[in-house]
Amino acid sequence: MKIAIASDHAGFELKEQIKEFFSEMEIVDFGTYSSESMDYPDTGFKAAKAVAGGDCERGILICGSGLGMSIVANKVSGIRAALCQTKQFAELSRKHNNSNILVLSGRFISEYLAKEIIDVWLNTEFEGERHQKRLDKISDYEKEE
Repeated sequence: MKIAIASDHAGFELKEQIKEFFSEMEIVDFGTYSSESMDYPDTGFKAAKAVAGGDCERGILICGSGLGMSIVANKVSGIRAALCQTKQFAELSRKHNNSNILVLSGRFISEYLAKEIIDVWLNTEFEGERHQKRLDKISDYEKEE
Protein backbone atom coordinates (compact mmCIF):
# COMPACT_ATOMS: atom_id res chain seq x y z
CA MET A 1 0.00 0.00 0.00
CA LYS A 2 1.34 3.44 -0.95
CA ILE A 3 0.81 5.99 1.83
CA ALA A 4 1.13 9.78 1.57
CA ILE A 5 2.40 11.39 4.76
CA ALA A 6 2.76 15.04 5.69
CA SER A 7 3.08 17.23 8.75
CA ASP A 8 3.70 20.73 9.93
CA HIS A 9 6.49 21.61 12.37
CA ALA A 10 4.43 20.47 15.38
CA GLY A 11 3.87 17.06 13.82
CA PHE A 12 7.36 16.61 12.36
CA GLU A 13 8.77 14.45 15.16
CA LEU A 14 5.78 12.08 15.17
CA LYS A 15 5.87 11.88 11.35
CA GLU A 16 9.49 10.78 11.44
CA GLN A 17 8.74 8.17 14.13
CA ILE A 18 5.85 6.82 12.06
CA LYS A 19 7.99 6.59 8.93
CA GLU A 20 10.61 4.62 10.85
CA PHE A 21 8.06 2.24 12.40
CA PHE A 22 6.21 1.58 9.13
CA SER A 23 9.35 1.40 6.99
CA GLU A 24 8.15 -1.78 5.23
CA MET A 25 5.40 0.25 3.54
CA GLU A 26 5.84 2.53 0.56
CA ILE A 27 5.61 6.02 2.07
CA VAL A 28 5.67 9.24 0.09
CA ASP A 29 6.73 12.12 2.33
CA PHE A 30 5.29 15.51 1.36
CA GLY A 31 7.12 17.35 4.15
CA THR A 32 7.83 19.21 6.24
CA TYR A 33 11.41 18.11 6.62
CA SER A 34 12.32 19.88 9.86
CA SER A 35 10.81 21.27 13.03
CA GLU A 36 11.20 24.83 11.72
CA SER A 37 7.90 26.73 11.82
CA MET A 38 5.81 26.43 8.66
CA ASP A 39 2.17 26.48 7.51
CA TYR A 40 0.29 23.14 7.51
CA PRO A 41 -1.67 23.85 4.28
CA ASP A 42 1.61 23.82 2.34
CA THR A 43 2.14 20.11 2.99
CA GLY A 44 -1.41 18.99 3.75
CA PHE A 45 -2.85 19.96 0.37
CA LYS A 46 -0.05 18.17 -1.50
CA ALA A 47 -0.61 14.89 0.37
CA ALA A 48 -4.42 15.11 0.12
CA LYS A 49 -4.24 15.74 -3.64
CA ALA A 50 -1.97 12.69 -4.03
CA VAL A 51 -4.62 10.54 -2.34
CA ALA A 52 -7.55 12.11 -4.20
CA GLY A 53 -5.71 11.73 -7.51
CA GLY A 54 -4.90 8.07 -6.91
CA ASP A 55 -1.12 8.47 -6.68
CA CYS A 56 -1.33 7.17 -3.11
CA GLU A 57 -3.94 4.80 -1.69
CA ARG A 58 -4.24 6.53 1.68
CA GLY A 59 -2.66 9.33 3.67
CA ILE A 60 -1.59 10.28 7.17
CA LEU A 61 -1.45 13.95 8.15
CA ILE A 62 -0.12 15.34 11.42
CA CYS A 63 -0.18 18.81 12.92
CA GLY A 64 -0.20 20.11 16.49
CA SER A 65 -3.85 19.48 17.25
CA GLY A 66 -4.87 17.63 14.09
CA LEU A 67 -7.60 20.19 13.49
CA GLY A 68 -5.83 22.26 10.85
CA MET A 69 -4.82 19.26 8.77
CA SER A 70 -8.38 17.90 9.03
CA ILE A 71 -9.77 21.12 7.62
CA VAL A 72 -7.19 21.25 4.82
CA ALA A 73 -7.64 17.64 3.74
CA ASN A 74 -11.42 17.78 3.73
CA LYS A 75 -11.32 20.75 1.34
CA VAL A 76 -9.98 18.40 -1.35
CA SER A 77 -12.72 16.69 -3.35
CA GLY A 78 -12.75 12.94 -2.78
CA ILE A 79 -11.05 13.07 0.60
CA ARG A 80 -12.62 11.72 3.75
CA ALA A 81 -10.14 12.71 6.45
CA ALA A 82 -10.73 11.63 10.03
CA LEU A 83 -9.01 13.05 13.11
CA CYS A 84 -8.59 10.03 15.36
CA GLN A 85 -7.48 10.16 18.98
CA THR A 86 -8.36 6.54 19.80
CA LYS A 87 -8.17 3.13 18.14
CA GLN A 88 -11.98 2.97 18.24
CA PHE A 89 -12.30 6.23 16.24
CA ALA A 90 -9.81 4.85 13.71
CA GLU A 91 -11.79 1.63 13.35
CA LEU A 92 -15.13 3.41 12.89
CA SER A 93 -13.64 5.93 10.47
CA ARG A 94 -12.75 3.03 8.19
CA LYS A 95 -15.78 0.76 8.77
CA HIS A 96 -18.45 3.44 8.45
CA ASN A 97 -16.81 6.35 6.62
CA ASN A 98 -14.17 4.66 4.46
CA SER A 99 -11.72 7.37 5.53
CA ASN A 100 -8.81 7.68 3.15
CA ILE A 101 -6.78 10.07 5.28
CA LEU A 102 -5.97 9.61 8.94
CA VAL A 103 -5.21 12.79 10.85
CA LEU A 104 -3.21 12.70 14.08
CA SER A 105 -2.30 15.23 16.74
CA GLY A 106 1.43 15.66 17.18
CA ARG A 107 1.02 17.38 20.52
CA PHE A 108 -1.68 15.30 22.20
CA ILE A 109 -1.00 11.62 21.50
CA SER A 110 2.04 9.48 22.21
CA GLU A 111 4.15 7.72 19.62
CA TYR A 112 2.91 4.39 21.01
CA LEU A 113 -0.78 5.33 20.69
CA ALA A 114 -0.22 6.82 17.23
CA LYS A 115 1.27 3.53 16.01
CA GLU A 116 -1.65 1.56 17.47
CA ILE A 117 -4.17 3.91 15.83
CA ILE A 118 -2.39 3.63 12.48
CA ASP A 119 -2.25 -0.16 12.70
CA VAL A 120 -6.01 -0.36 13.33
CA TRP A 121 -6.74 2.20 10.59
CA LEU A 122 -4.62 0.40 8.00
CA ASN A 123 -6.11 -3.02 8.78
CA THR A 124 -9.81 -2.17 9.03
CA GLU A 125 -11.98 -2.62 5.96
CA PHE A 126 -14.94 -0.51 4.91
CA GLU A 127 -18.25 -2.28 5.63
CA GLY A 128 -20.07 -0.77 2.64
CA GLU A 129 -23.79 -1.53 2.41
CA ARG A 130 -25.84 1.07 4.33
CA HIS A 131 -22.73 3.23 4.77
CA GLN A 132 -22.05 3.40 1.02
CA LYS A 133 -25.25 5.32 0.32
CA ARG A 134 -24.08 8.01 2.73
CA LEU A 135 -20.74 8.30 1.00
CA ASP A 136 -22.53 8.47 -2.35
CA LYS A 137 -24.45 11.49 -1.07
CA ILE A 138 -21.17 13.20 -0.19
CA SER A 139 -19.73 12.38 -3.63
CA ASP A 140 -22.87 13.72 -5.32
CA TYR A 141 -22.58 16.95 -3.35
CA GLU A 142 -18.93 17.35 -4.36
CA LYS A 143 -19.88 16.97 -8.02
CA GLU A 144 -22.46 19.76 -7.71
CA GLU A 145 -19.90 22.34 -6.64
